Amino acid sequence: MSSPDVTQAEEDAIVAALRSGWVAPLGPDVDAFEAEIAAKSGVQHAVALASGTAALHLGMLEVGVKPGTRVISSTMTFAATANAITYTGAEPVFVDCLPETGNLNPELLRRALEQAHSDGATVSAVVPVDLLGQACDYSAIVPLCEEFGVPLVEDAAEALGATHSGRPAGSFGTCAALSFNGNKIMTTSGGGMLLTDSETLAARARYLSTQARQPAVHYEHTEIGYNYRMSNLLAALGRAQLRRLDEMIARRKAMRDRYKAIFASVPGVTVFQGDSDAHDNYWLTSIVIGDDAAFTPAQLAAHLGGDNIESRPLWKPMHLQPVFAGAAAVVDGTSERLFAQGLTLPSGSALGDEEIGRVTTRLAQFLEQHV
Repeated sequence: MSSPDVTQAEEDAIVAALRSGWVAPLGPDVDAFEAEIAAKSGVQHAVALASGTAALHLGMLEVGVKPGTRVISSTMTFAATANAITYTGAEPVFVDCLPETGNLNPELLRRALEQAHSDGATVSAVVPVDLLGQACDYSAIVPLCEEFGVPLVEDAAEALGATHSGRPAGSFGTCAALSFNGNKIMTTSGGGMLLTDSETLAARARYLSTQARQPAVHYEHTEIGYNYRMSNLLAALGRAQLRRLDEMIARRKAMRDRYKAIFASVPGVTVFQGDSDAHDNYWLTSIVIGDDAAFTPAQLAAHLGGDNIESRPLWKPMHLQPVFAGAAAVVDGTSERLFAQGLTLPSGSALGDEEIGRVTTRLAQFLEQHV
């Protein structure tokens, strides 16, 4: 689907870091990686962490998310977004998405904010998710958050390299989270980054992420912290990946364009986000197979699986997940339809010409039989 794209450059970077002696967490590659990601993302500060989930958790803590408050977020997302909300003790409220992009629907966000106000509840953060590498409509979402006086924490885990209105994903709101998990647009094996323009917030995140250790000769702690820092070895890997990011995005875009050509004349099938992807990072390419199509997502998935080609549905909405069955939601059925009709296809930049040929050939065979 989206396997790590690593080359000799990444191996050389890790070996160099290993030989430098900076093997334990922190080190010069961490410092450099933070500066490079901050520059790429258009923010003043970046804090390298163990995961994107850690970045979301710390970011929400630092904007004031706490028990007894509500956090409004996208229902069309991976569980990490919702899990991080629960770590703070706050109550998640899941909001449905726009049909064309799968991103947070601003009109339904307003409805959720108005409902909270009517209930007398405190909304401590709004957490939009930049789905599959497309940034949300922050031109609409940011003014809404300002109108209601609610901090915005951007979940840009999937969107490094994407932009909205000329600004990089990860530069909106009080802070943002990136993920460098193994399947992301670029990877540090496991890892993430907290982005912000606030020096105070960045300093607090660094402090909390190193077990909240006080500056004493001995180990002194006055509050609970977390073991969330990224290691120097992984940061070295990330720096090598970052130098290749534009190249990897270009390869994913080329794959998206091939899928567009394949499905352009197939009734009832559209490339998800395909009409608005000029500023995306093309992390994953999905198709939406409507009820009027000549085949179902399950039929196409089975055909691809017969040749050991991976595909999978779009994210199952959080309001449908058993673990969040009791959570509040403002939904209109869009995410449920996308989950039922969506199918994600192999999208990784590591795919070679032979592998891409297998995928496109298998798709052509299937369409010949069903269209």
